[in-house]
Amino acid sequence: MTRLISKLAIAAIIALGAVAASAQDHRLCSGATIEGDYAFRVSGELFTPAGVVNRDGIALTHFDGDHLLTQVDYVLADGIPTPGPKDTNGFNTNETGAYTVHENCTGEAEIDFPTPPGGTSGAVIKFFFVISGNGRQLNTIVTSITPPNSSTPVPANIHSDAVRVH
Repeated sequence: MTRLISKLAIAAIIALGAVAASAQDHRLCSGATIEGDYAFRVSGELFTPAGVVNRDGIALTHFDGDHLLTQVDYVLADGIPTPGPKDTNGFNTNETGAYTVHENCTGEAEIDFPTPPGGTSGAVIKFFFVISGNGRQLNTIVTSITPPNSSTPVPANIHSDAVRVH
């Protein structure tokens, strides 16, 4: 009987240790989890009144750890570079926005693009994301795109995947 109790006690200790280790492996996310620079690969389609526009591009997004972001990108629309202010390397610049990270490592963000010359408003892209690899990777899906000079979003099927740069 004593031997059985000893075995049960050892089994209980091992089980409690496994539960504690599992609880420690589950980390909570915050805005600081994705602080830094991420290289994105973007792909998908916009469904505009004029027809489907294929999008393909890359972006470098900086998350400040406190819910603000800045971005440069190089995006093609049906093979043609998208308009906007450019840096000396040809990347679109002056893209800013905000993001929110939830404890379960999901989140959402908005990127606000500069108003084009003679325009009334810049484009706005909203997306959801999932953080993985302890902040090393982001996977996104666009939830809304409002074109420049418009207040009405157009349907889109755009996603991106990103890895932390450093």
